[in-house]
Amino acid sequence: MRVGKLSIGDDKPAASGFDICPPKQAGSVVLKPPLFLKNREKRQSSNSRSNVVVSLRPGMVFLKGYLSLSDQEMIVKRCRELGVGSGGFYQPGYGEDTKMHLKMMCLGKNWDPQSGQYGDRRPFDGAKPPQIPPEFHSHVHSALKDSNALLPSISPDICIVNFYSQTGRLGLHQDKDESPDSLRLGLPVISFSIGDSADFLYADHRDLDQPQKLLLQSGDVLIFGGPSRNIFHGVASIHPNTAPNLLLQHTNLRPGRLNLTFRRY
Repeated sequence: MRVGKLSIGDDKPAASGFDICPPKQAGSVVLKPPLFLKNREKRQSSNSRSNVVVSLRPGMVFLKGYLSLSDQEMIVKRCRELGVGSGGFYQPGYGEDTKMHLKMMCLGKNWDPQSGQYGDRRPFDGAKPPQIPPEFHSHVHSALKDSNALLPSISPDICIVNFYSQTGRLGLHQDKDESPDSLRLGLPVISFSIGDSADFLYADHRDLDQPQKLLLQSGDVLIFGGPSRNIFHGVASIHPNTAPNLLLQHTNLRPGRLNLTFRRY
């Protein structure tokens, strides 16, 4: 498909996006998890916040298991609702022949991988990004407060939502397309992980032979800003069949990882 731009006044709706929670097939069999695992996940779902806060380096904080199962279910369902509509999930790329190994949806502002710029509409179909749901803002504000990090607080106006299949990945890169003031002030990026676990890599340089590796599991929150705002980071691999069983039962989330990263332009 040739990439083209629509006029600013063209409000033609985009085609339906990718469904991260497809309807269950008739007659499909769902295996129930062992009782001890089910009870453990129920206990986790009743916990509103995790107290496990780890400082990985100056400006980089890891909140282990921060999002409860009920929080995760809400986020998945809202992303699914937005993702199948106009401005929803699609497979981005850096050109017609180079596609990224994920599905993407932008909220608030659109980010174009080809130009590395933000805008009010997607260049290839003219769709406006959906707004960031208020519930998402609430979780971002709470995570920043509970992180105890000496970072500027933000009210995000951008959320990039990526869905990685079990073979998905993302190479080392910097989040450096925000405004000069945002980068200069070190305004933090807040990342939510939901679904299957992933190996997250980070380093000060892209060509580092052995970057640091962190296992991100469903419900984890990672924050990086200040002196860590410009770290190189990426996703090396997805661990299949590691998502919470109750999450899958209640949402029918596809195999893979849902990742939301919030930032301020």
